[in-house]
Amino acid sequence: MSATTDLYKRVIELVKEKRKSSLVKNFFSLSILHGLNIVLPLLTLPYVLRIVGADHYGIIVMANSLLLYFDKFSEYSFNISATRDVAVHRDNHAELCSIYSKVLSTKFLLLGISCLVFFSVVFLVPRFSEYWFIYAFCFLQLIGSALFPEWFFQGIEQMKYITIINASIKIFFTICIFVLIKSKEDYYYLPMLNMLGYLIAGIYGQLLLTIKYKLRFSFPGFAVIRKTLHDNFNIFVNQFVPNLYNNSTTFILGLLTNNSVVGIYGVSKNIVEYGIEIISILSRVFFPHLNRNFKSFDKFVKLILSIGLLIAIGFCIMSYPIVWVLKLPMIGVPVICILAPSVFMFAMYCCYGTNYFIVKRQDRLVMKNTILASLTGFILSFPLILTMGAIGAAINLTFARCILGMGLWRKYKLDFKTAHE
Repeated sequence: MSATTDLYKRVIELVKEKRKSSLVKNFFSLSILHGLNIVLPLLTLPYVLRIVGADHYGIIVMANSLLLYFDKFSEYSFNISATRDVAVHRDNHAELCSIYSKVLSTKFLLLGISCLVFFSVVFLVPRFSEYWFIYAFCFLQLIGSALFPEWFFQGIEQMKYITIINASIKIFFTICIFVLIKSKEDYYYLPMLNMLGYLIAGIYGQLLLTIKYKLRFSFPGFAVIRKTLHDNFNIFVNQFVPNLYNNSTTFILGLLTNNSVVGIYGVSKNIVEYGIEIISILSRVFFPHLNRNFKSFDKFVKLILSIGLLIAIGFCIMSYPIVWVLKLPMIGVPVICILAPSVFMFAMYCCYGTNYFIVKRQDRLVMKNTILASLTGFILSFPLILTMGAIGAAINLTFARCILGMGLWRKYKLDFKTAHE
């Protein structure tokens, strides 16, 4: 009996060690990828801004800000909902094939709708149609994004494939930027190279699913697609509605000012978004794990919030050197400092939204909080941008993320208090 008990304990210990090892491997895999997402743009951005200028860079920022609405729409929250489903059914091949089929079918239906609406907007607005080829390159990224099964690799906790595929492509196309962009007129290479990178990654990802994991596509029927849209709606709202304060801030800034101001704000925001990337790595690594083992939540919270606070302080301290290196106007310093606290607020959202209430299947609660923060940010964006330009845009983004993070923290405290009464 004692030998059996010892063997059982040893098996449990091995399982725990394997899970910890998996978390560490996934963290380092995504850290490498997102590290490249930070380092490579820092290498290319000063060069690109010097060659093409803030004005031409602002055109690309505007195109990407329009694209982001459709990117979130066609993604339809599968980066969370499908990841959660795969994490639960990772050992059931038939169920994985079913998830794969309904995700891909739903994505391409939404992609078709996005195509019609996107190009209708582009050709109806003269400011956009003048650079229609830039918008076309940007839109083609969506096909590659829809094909790349990041949700699957996250669900089975094999993030190394995400890293290997994307890192190889990013390094190659980063080199291409220095080779191809030699004058202002070459600015169109930026969205074109991004588009090629997304397409190659998407195609290779699909080959990996069919060859290595033996997943087979079978059209599930429109009834299943309709049910998938219905079941994922709450999480979709959580993912899409933040565009009202996040992406719309950039988009409205472009409509109310000019390409140069958009370019300066876009660069400053992108710098701070690198901090968001780091928080996202940890959130995405722990999400499948917390769906199976929620006891790690308290440690996760301490880790995420501590890192979020350190990053926010670091951006404030380094704001002047960043602006100096990138040769931006000095307005970039207050913009970065105002945006910096939003990293900590995003960390709060990841803790108490994605990795607490969504793990506990309280998607609707998170949706309501997201709608409140997003509508507030959208409404305030107009007066703030009209009166203060890029500074107002930065204030608006940080304030909206504050509502997003603090609102969920408050709901968590109430939930925790109720559970222990």
